[in-house]
This record gives sequence, C-alpha cells and structure tokens, in this order.
Amino acid sequence: MTKPFPLTRRGFLSTSAAGIALTVLHPFSARAEAGQAHLRIMETTDLHVHVWPYDYYADKPIDTVGLARTAALVRAVRAEAENTLLLDNGDFLQGNPMGDYIAYERGMEEGQSHPIIQAMNELGVEGGTLGNHEFNYGLEFLERSLAAAGYPVVCANVVTERGDTPADDVTLMPPYAVLDRELVDGAGEAHPIRIGIIGFVPPQIMQWDRAHLEGRVTVRDIVEAAEAWVPRLRAEGVDLVVALSHSGIGRVEAEPGMENAAIPLAQIDGVDVILTGHSHLVFPGSDYEGFDGVDIQAGTIGGKPGVMAGFWGSHMGLVDLLLQRQGDGWIVAGHEVEARPIFERDADNNVVPLVESVAAIKDVTAEEHQQTLEYVRRPVGRTSAPLYSYFAMVADDPSVQIVSNAQTWYIRQMLAGTEHEDLPILSAAAPFKAGGCGGADYYTDVPAGDIAIRNVADLYLYPNTARAVRISGAQVKDWLERSAGAFNRITPGGKDQMLVNTNFPSYNFDVIDGLTYRIDLSQPARFDKDGAVVNAAANRIVDLSFDGRPIDPQADFIVATNNYRAEGGGAFPGADGSTIVFEGPDTNRDVIVRYIVEQGSIDPAADGNWTFAPLDGATLLFDTGPGAAGYLKDVTSLQIEPAGEAAGGFARYRITL
Repeated sequence: MTKPFPLTRRGFLSTSAAGIALTVLHPFSARAEAGQAHLRIMETTDLHVHVWPYDYYADKPIDTVGLARTAALVRAVRAEAENTLLLDNGDFLQGNPMGDYIAYERGMEEGQSHPIIQAMNELGVEGGTLGNHEFNYGLEFLERSLAAAGYPVVCANVVTERGDTPADDVTLMPPYAVLDRELVDGAGEAHPIRIGIIGFVPPQIMQWDRAHLEGRVTVRDIVEAAEAWVPRLRAEGVDLVVALSHSGIGRVEAEPGMENAAIPLAQIDGVDVILTGHSHLVFPGSDYEGFDGVDIQAGTIGGKPGVMAGFWGSHMGLVDLLLQRQGDGWIVAGHEVEARPIFERDADNNVVPLVESVAAIKDVTAEEHQQTLEYVRRPVGRTSAPLYSYFAMVADDPSVQIVSNAQTWYIRQMLAGTEHEDLPILSAAAPFKAGGCGGADYYTDVPAGDIAIRNVADLYLYPNTARAVRISGAQVKDWLERSAGAFNRITPGGKDQMLVNTNFPSYNFDVIDGLTYRIDLSQPARFDKDGAVVNAAANRIVDLSFDGRPIDPQADFIVATNNYRAEGGGAFPGADGSTIVFEGPDTNRDVIVRYIVEQGSIDPAADGNWTFAPLDGATLLFDTGPGAAGYLKDVTSLQIEPAGEAAGGFARYRITL
C-alpha cells in the first residue's frame, strides 16, 4: 500500500496573451528529486454524452454538467504539471437526447464521427474503457462510433470467443493497452515509462442488453478476468497498471458476477491504481463514508489509490502519484486523490459554477448540439389523449398512466429469461407536478397530438433510474395504504370537507397499475406523512383485486418503480432496498422516451383502476390549477363540479361520494 504524499507548490513567471506577468503553479513537480517524478492521472467517467452544459429535457443551459466544463479542469492540471495522463472510464455513448439523436435519427455511417468521440479527441483523452451503456444501441453502432477514437479503448471481460481460461478468450476489444510515455523527474531529466491500462464492464450487460448481445458475446466475471489478464499485462514490462473499472464500490469480498467489484479488483496483485464509475457517486467523499474496504481520507480503494468522478462531467477524478525510479523502472512511492467538481452550492443551495466551458469542445460539437435541439423540439411520437395532472390526486390520471405503461414495458423486457419472468408485473408511479407548494401553474399539461422529447421532463421531473422489487400481496396492500395517507379522514355524509392532506407530498402518492382498488376515506390513515404506522388496524384500501380476484396476500409480485422508492425513499412497506431484484441502468425518463419512440403512437388514457369508496353523499373540496377546467369532462370516475376559486390562484372543485 502506498502512502499519501504532501502536496507543495512552487511558482514561476509566465506571460499571458495580454502580456501580463502571471504566476503559474507547478505543485506536483515541486518536491520531486532526481529519480523521482509526479504523474497526474485524470479521470472522466459516466459522461453519458453530456458534452455541453445543457439540459435537453428542460431545454435550457445548466451549470452542473458537461465535458466542456470538465475540460477546463483538465487544462488547468496540464498547465501546472509536466506529467499527465487523461483516461475515460466508460458510459460515454448513451444517456441524453444527443446520444439518442445520433443513434435513432442521424445514425453512424462509415466515416461519420460521434460527437462525444469528437469531444474526447479534442480534449486529448489517452485511453478508455467501455461502460454498460455502450451496448444500448447494439454492437455495430458501438464499433462504428469507436472507429474515430484517437486513443485505445480496452475491455478484458467481454468475449466473442470463449477460451478454456479468460487469458485464452478472444475479446471484443483489446483487453489492455500499453502506453509508452516519458516522465520528467525532479532534476529535469526525461525517463521512459510503460503504463498499462486494462478495462472491465459489469457482467449484467448480458441481462440489460440481452437483445443486442445474446448469441454474439459472453461476459466474464470482472475479478476472474483481471486475475488472468493482469499478469499478462505485467509481463509486457509495464511499470504501472491502471484498472479502468466501469464498476462501482461494493462488497470487500469477491462474489461471482459482481456488478460493483472495485474493491476486490483493486486488491489483485499487479494493480496499482483503480479508476471507478458506474454508480454516479463521488470518491473520495461523503458518499462512501463508513464503507468497508475504502479510506476516504487516504483516497484508497482496497488499499490502492482510486477515484470516482461523479457523472455527466460533474467532476474530474485526479490521482497524483509520486513515482520513484527503481533500476530501469518505476514504483509508486506516494499518492494523493481528489474528485474535483465543476460547481458548488452556496449557503442557499444555489449552483455556483467553478469553471467556464472550453470553447474548443463546444466548437467541435456545435453542429450536433444544434441538431439535438431541433430533435428534442420536434415530435418523436403522438399521444391520442392529453397528458395532464390536474386531477392526479383524486382520479386515475393520464400523466401517471404513461409512466406506468412505460415502466411495465421496460421491466417485462429486462426480466425476460430470469427467474422472475413469470411473475405478474405491477407498476408504481406518482404525480410529480400536482400544484402544492409549486403553485397553481405547477401541473403537467401536454395536449393530445404530437409529443416531443422535451415533454418527457414535464412527465418525469427527476433523473431517477429504473428498479424492480419483488414483494408479497400483503406488502402491495401496505404500499397502497402508505399512499392513501395523502388524504384527510372524511366523515360519511359530511359537507365540504377538505380532501387532500396538504402536508403530504404528491410524489409519495403512488398509484399501482395492474390492480383495481378503492380508497375508503372514512377510515383513518394507517401511516403518517413520514411513513410511520399510526393506526395499525386501519384499512383504507378495499376491494383490492388482481386479475379480477381478491389479491392473495402470500403471492409474489414484481413492482416496477424507481431507485428512490426501491431503496427506501418515502418509507414504503416492501421497498427498503432488500427486495430489489433488478437495478436498471436507464433513467425512468429514458425509459419513457424509448417507449414513445418504439410505440410511435401512445394511448395514455387512464384506465380507471382506482376510485374512492362511496361515503353516503359526503362532499369534498379539492383545489387544483385553473387549467383543469379544460379537462373536467374527461373525469368520468367522479361526480365532480366547479366550486369557485381558492387562494393562490387555484381553482376549487366539489366531489360527491
């Protein structure tokens, strides 16, 4: 294990383009002596085609993403250091509308360049590996995209011809590459160094992209492949091995088929440095506070220097090595690790950019950026019914229905061929834009007809990723009981009682599609707004049926949802992280876009699978946006009528049960 070394600074005079004398700092060359050198290894990871600092779904510039911003950090390091190396850790080819535009619209014909490859070439990436999302558009698209890469792309565990051992495999990409470079030591002398890079991707690609990969490639376990190939790489006479692990930080002990294998990978003899990703988190940093096998102060993963640089260009990973000459080679004598951000948040949680975009990165992708804007602004499908959320808290709703339809479609594909494929699939989705603190205009409102990709942001506000959980019928009922806490208790026959509990966030009002049920508001809520049980005997969910029969409390169901909910967000029964059977690599937004593109024309009209139980003519008051008036006739499951205006510009309606 290497030790962190103290970072010191020295300055020298330089001259700016304006002729002004500037002090330029070379901190990592300062204390190296003859026979010692500092090497600064920089990482990008999980870029997901985010070249520009732009949110294509919201159709506006933002300061939290973009390789054009990360590039400024790279240039700053190169300006202050004599020995640098820039590597990319995968998931660059898919993940935002620019990626979908190139794949689905423009295509990748021979001789064309992909914008993310153009940007990385311009920045001077010197090596990279594949991430799981590189396979989303198929192997031909991947190969055509990589044809223009000005750097080696390596991956040791995706196999086209399987050998008796991993070292006998024929791999889709070269398993490793050797980079012959020169290092300038503390005395100003140049010495050769051989740096080996080796890459790995999660074995789960065979599940996530089964349609593209089955029968064409197989995947080795990450640690198994590394144990075979790292000695081969060392035998090439390399001084330093950098593992490009498109795999997150998980358990310390190796398990067959691990998705997040960074720690056991780092522990393999011969690996000197590990670059990680895939999890969209930051290391070193608080994301991994208290994790076994890592040290966020020392910046080590499995005892080796390691880094994870966030996602979408939010950070640049930086591993600074102090290298010592030993004979004709080099050994690692010390290290320092940092994940350097492109923005920070002030005391009011406002985003404050720390760098500006590098113009050259934007320039080489300007044409594709403009084409992507045109793409997200024009129709990619049609909806036969309007998508609105004005009545999402009181009736089955089309803006929630489309999310459920897309989630069910996606999870059914993802679970095909698994032990869970024969289980019934339900889908849980909640209204995100439903007034409340957002105000009277905070509602989804997309008319029937053409639908553009940017409309998806109106349907799904958050960049959650798709998940599926396996739970019992009893847990399904409790999940719905938790949701039913959104409403106040109603007295049967009473007049003009306020329906919605305004302290209950709409994003915790999950509707579960694939079932039919009614909500009895005369009962107290079983759970409070935070998910704590307050009335264990209460039963607001009545007439709960699956496939026309009362639900079996002992039967198993798959529920399609998102990572927030599946991992415990909102404290829903059956969703605490322990019941997850599928962790999707795709965001729920991307799932909706793919669903719309594949369907061409969608029919998101709500199927009316849930209603309120009758309450002896009780009348309830419900406040919503003024735009609701245009859709009142579509709400056929309720006896509802206008009841005047409410405070804050809201419209009030009266419901009779």
